[in-house]
Parts: sequence; C-alpha cells; structure tokens
Amino acid sequence: MRNIKTINDNWYFSCTASQAPTFLPTDWESLSIPHTWNGTDGQDGGGDYLRKKCYYAKEISKAELQGEENYLEFDAVNSSAEIFWNGRSLAIHHGGYSRFRVLLDNADIKDTNLLVVSADNSPNEEVYPQVADFTFYGGIYRSVKIINVPSSHFDLEYFGAPGLQITPVVKGENAEVTVKTFVKNPVGTKVEYKIYEGDNIIKSATVDGDNTETVLTIENVHLWNGIKDPYLYCLEATLIKDGEEIDEVCNRFGCRYFSVDPEKGFILNGKEYPLRGVSRHQDYPVKGNALSIEDHKRDIELICEVGANTIRLAHYQHAQEFYDLCDEKGLVIWAEIPYISRHMHGGYDNTINQMTELVAQNYNHASICFWGLSNEITIAGADDPHLIKNHKDLNDLVHKMDPTRLTTIATVTMCSMDNEYVHISDVLSYNHYFGWYGGTTDMNGKWFDDFHKKYPNDAIGLSEYGCEALNWHTSNPTQGDYTEEYQSYYHEELIKQIAVRPYIWATHVWNMFDFAADARAEGGENGMNHKGLVTFDRQYKKDSFYAYKAWLNPEPMIHICSKRYVDRVEDVTKVTVYSNCPEVELFVNGESVGKQTKGDFPFFYFDVKNAGTSTIEAKAGELTDTATINKVDKPNEDYIMKEENQVINWFEITTPVGYFSINDTIGDIMSTFKGKVALIKVLLMFKKVMSQGTKDGKPEVMGFSFGGVNKSMLQSLLGMVKGFTIKRTFMMTGNKFSKEQILEVNAMLNKIKKK
Repeated sequence: MRNIKTINDNWYFSCTASQAPTFLPTDWESLSIPHTWNGTDGQDGGGDYLRKKCYYAKEISKAELQGEENYLEFDAVNSSAEIFWNGRSLAIHHGGYSRFRVLLDNADIKDTNLLVVSADNSPNEEVYPQVADFTFYGGIYRSVKIINVPSSHFDLEYFGAPGLQITPVVKGENAEVTVKTFVKNPVGTKVEYKIYEGDNIIKSATVDGDNTETVLTIENVHLWNGIKDPYLYCLEATLIKDGEEIDEVCNRFGCRYFSVDPEKGFILNGKEYPLRGVSRHQDYPVKGNALSIEDHKRDIELICEVGANTIRLAHYQHAQEFYDLCDEKGLVIWAEIPYISRHMHGGYDNTINQMTELVAQNYNHASICFWGLSNEITIAGADDPHLIKNHKDLNDLVHKMDPTRLTTIATVTMCSMDNEYVHISDVLSYNHYFGWYGGTTDMNGKWFDDFHKKYPNDAIGLSEYGCEALNWHTSNPTQGDYTEEYQSYYHEELIKQIAVRPYIWATHVWNMFDFAADARAEGGENGMNHKGLVTFDRQYKKDSFYAYKAWLNPEPMIHICSKRYVDRVEDVTKVTVYSNCPEVELFVNGESVGKQTKGDFPFFYFDVKNAGTSTIEAKAGELTDTATINKVDKPNEDYIMKEENQVINWFEITTPVGYFSINDTIGDIMSTFKGKVALIKVLLMFKKVMSQGTKDGKPEVMGFSFGGVNKSMLQSLLGMVKGFTIKRTFMMTGNKFSKEQILEVNAMLNKIKKK
C-alpha cells in the first residue's frame, strides 16, 4: 500500500554556496522546513530583499525508500526549483506556489542518499510573478514528503494532481457523480470506488484499471450549501491486483450547482447568494509564506468571524490545507495563478503550466467555483496581441480541463471596459480604489452602474477595494491620511454602495490581513501594505473589521470604534458604534446620551461632550462595549503619522486663506488657469525625479513602469488622481522627493488664488 512520510526535519541550508554540494554540508545552517530566507528582509522595506538561488540539503536512508517506486513530493518551492539526487540533477520546476513530484530511479538509491534542492527567486523574464505588490519569499516554504507506492498505482506524475477526479452534477433530488482515476501500469488491476456519508458506505462500484471512469448516483443528495451547510461526502478509490489491495486515494467532495446572473449575481443551488468577502495573502511576520496548519486555521477563523462567505485567494495557488478548510467552512473560492502586473512575452509557457497545475491539483475542491486568469495584467496597456492570445488560450485551457466552473479576470481600473481583453473570461471583476488612490468613494457605485448599463448581459464584480490604516487617528479623517478613522469611513461608504447593487456578482475586500510588500514606503511603516482589516500579526482587528462583521455576520455584536484614539482636543466628539442589533444606547460616565434605532446599515453615530476623562459604554440588549476618551489641549503627536526620512510636520505646510497648498487636491488646483500651469511644472519635476535610475528612463512607482500607458488609461488615471492631494502624490513615491522640493512646490501653490 501507499506510504507517505513527511521529511521536514534535519535540513542544511546555505545562500552563499555557488553550486549544489556532492556531500552533506554539515557546516551549513541547520533548520527545519517550511522555511524562507526572506522572513526579515522581505518585510522591512526598501525593495532590496535577497533574490537569488539558495540551497537545501539532507540525507535520506534507503530504509525510507522501500516502495517499488518512490517519489519526492514538494508542496511548494519558490520560485524555481532544481532537484539533485546523489549529485545528479533530476528535475526542474518553475512556479513557486504549486505542488510537484519527482520519481526516483531505484538504480540510484544507495544506503545513504543526498537530496539537494535549489530554490531560486531571482528576477527573470519567464516565471511569474516578477512584478507585483507583494514579497516573493524564496525557500522551501511548504512540506516535503516521500511517497512509496507499488509499481501499479494511482498516478503521481500528472502536474501534481491527486490521481482521482470527481465531478458531481446535481439533477433534481439526486447527484450523478462521475469519478475517474488514473492508473500507472493498469494491466491486471481493478479499481473499487466507495462513497462515504459519514462512516457509512452509500454507493460503490468496481471497474477495470485501464478504463476507470464510471458514474455513481447519490439519491436524495445532501447539497454543499455554502456557509449555511457545507456538507461533504468522501470518495475512496482502492486499486486491487490479484485480489490484494495495493494502493488507495481518497478525496472529499461536495455536490452543488451554481451560476452567475448579470442582474441577480451569484446563484447557489438555485437561490440568490450574494458573494461578499475578502482577499487573502498567505504571509506572516518573520515566517513569510512558511505557515503552519495553525496559521491557516487562525486565518480561516478570522475570515469566518467577519462574516465573509467568499475568499479571493490572491495571487497564486494557496496551500492544500487552506482549500480543505474552505471546503469545510463553506466558503466560495476564487483561485488564481500569479499572472500579474506585467505581461512577459517569455512567460507564456509558464502561465499555461501554472494554470494546468492549479486546475489539476484543485479540481475536487467543492469550495472553488472560479478560476482566475490574471490580475491587473494591463497596467502597461491592454492592446498587446500576445497578451490577448495568452488570455484566450488560458481561458480555453480551463474550459477544456474543467467545464464545470467559470473563469474570471481581475482588471485594473485604468483598463477601458470596452477593451477586448476585458470580455474574454466568463465573468469579470475590476480592482477599484476610488476614494483611496484618487477619486472619491461615491465614484465606485457610479462606475458599476455605468458598466452595467453599457453591458447588461455581462456579470461584473469588485475584486479589490480598500484603503490603508495604521495606528494613526484623527477626528477629521481625509483620504490618504492612513488613519483607522478614514479606513472605517471608506468601508462604511463602500458597504452602502455594494448593498444596493445585487447585480455585482462578488465583492472582495483588499485585504483581510496586512501583508508584506517590500518595495512599499507608505503609512509610516515601510515594507507593508496596510489595507488589511486585521494587522499583519493577526493580533488587532481594525474598526473596519467590525463594520463588516456587523453587516455580514448575523451573530449579535456591538463595537465602539476608535478605542485607540483616547486623547481628543474638540469639545464635542463623534463616537461611532457598529452593531447589528435593532437598537443601541450610548452612555457617558453612566449617563445616557440617547438611543438610536438601526437603519438600513449597522452604523450608529453619536455626538458626545468631551470634558475630562470619560468612560463610554454602548449597550444593545445584553451586549455592551466600552471605551475611554480624554480631553486635551493639544493634539497627541503619537496619533499623527510621521513621514519616513523626510519629516514634514503639519505646521511647516503654509496654507494662506484663499490660496492653494499641497494639501489641496489636483482636481481643485486644475480648476484655475494658474493652477494648471503650476501642475505642469510639478509634472515635469515628477517625471524627472521618478525616471532617475530606471532601466528605460520612464517614470516608475513601486517597480511599475508607466511608459506604455495609452490614451484610455490616461483618461482613467486622470479621473482618479484628481482626488489626490499634492502631498499624497509625493508620499506615494517612496521618498524620492526631498523635504525642500516638496516645500518649494507648496510655496509656489501658496501664490495661486482659489476660485
């Protein structure tokens, strides 16, 4: 029978070795995997984390290789891997997020064997991803296993697939389950299938090993029904030869049917089921992508607590353990490959290979309903014929491999809704950040209404939206201030717009958790994207987390916002409470300041006198939550974001009454003739500074070159950036401009009258 052993302990590691060793290098660093070498430098900012080829080595005894055939299974090695066995190269794998296996030659097995793995996350032009807003952690960051099998066994060589394919189709009260296994050396074998409902076998069949496909019917099928009832069956396949059971595989599966309607959105098992959820990156502090099962479970519990019923698993294949948890919890999943940000003509084969692996390895997961072809791939333009062909071929590949699910694309705002590429996949989503990267929050709903009116037969979704928040606070939140209060305001407004548009087939907050993006220099902490509803360490749930919990999770709750914002200068301050209860009453130092009845949305706002130290208590039935505020004369500097390296305090920015400053938006400044002239000067300065040090002399921000931006993209960009303040624009360049340059622009604007 099949024997599987995990071999995560007793590895040796080096990032200085120039080649694979031919003997066990006991002077290297000793460690266990999962492991990454970028757990620190990939999270500290600067974009200079180590990207190169590093080596792992360990000894494996002959006693561990007792199968008639023996395979090494790697759950993930980023980004490219080469496998050496006793000094000989056995295999090369390109793609850092998927499982792959290597067959060992029995003639090469000695009493003691040397396994060496090179993991290479170096930049190149063939393997995705190469440009993206997250850290590409190098290493063997998921488990490694040895699989011993007899010579006849369920296939282990087809793109890391499980060797078992289950396709349930619901027909009325029943489900027809088409099952197929792939047998290596099938002569003289039979396959016995058993479907389990709990511990009970409810269906079985036996077929020949060289023609294994059959259909098993489940009468009165129990449907997998999302978070309401994520019911799973189990299918066990046993390989029999000469009357002996010699191999076995099993998979859980769910029976469900779904569709997407351009007017009604996602429909599960015949009923409207609005998909409202989050996106997830898989990294943790110090660990990077080298997560434990406990980390995956912690993430899934937080996602379920917020009330999400869907996850977009960005921007690559996630761990099998996480897909299993999604099956169990009933979460509808969008799974995608890392075809992201910059189309590479040399990367075509890699997109095909990574998509084949994604579908083959995850075909049996009930939770997966959508295969994502790419993300924001048209940042440099959508008119490349090679890019169009790449997407059409991926779309055709997915439909050939899996006709039961839908394809989708996550499209960047600047890409015209009329572009051919936008309409390749079955359904479509856009990444919009109106209200954060320019524009205003109310632009989100209008954009979707415009799309829906123009393309009423095309299903449209919102694949990314969000804004960043750290431990900064204010009573007057504004776009770009990175305060927890603005993030709360932003998500309140987006919730209001999403809720009244049922035609939006899915919405995914970007992001559930803060994550590392080493090239970033924003918000006062470099190397991080802080758009999460929960902090990177999973220890603090931001107020926006509770906004969604109040909206999506039916379990009664109450939460007072801005608990970390204690010291306040105003005489009357706003207190926001999130609750899904019908009525909330607020008390200050034990005295009621009023009751409010829940309206269309679970957001309550109270004006509270601020004098001395006040204890705030919110009550909804038996539920309570408390906070403290304190009256101060001057703003607490700990609440105000400090610019990295070039500190510009608010009092250094002169703002004469009736004149512009860098605190004004580009749109307002453009409204005057002299303002337009000033902005041309700023643009020339911006182009000169941002082009310095780039490969092609074109402006670049966070590694993205904008030299290929076309007319339609420029028009979309202009609509967004009109909402930026000049100061925010400078902030987003990663400290490319000196304090003196920024204040020089401010002085120029101070001479221009407003209307």
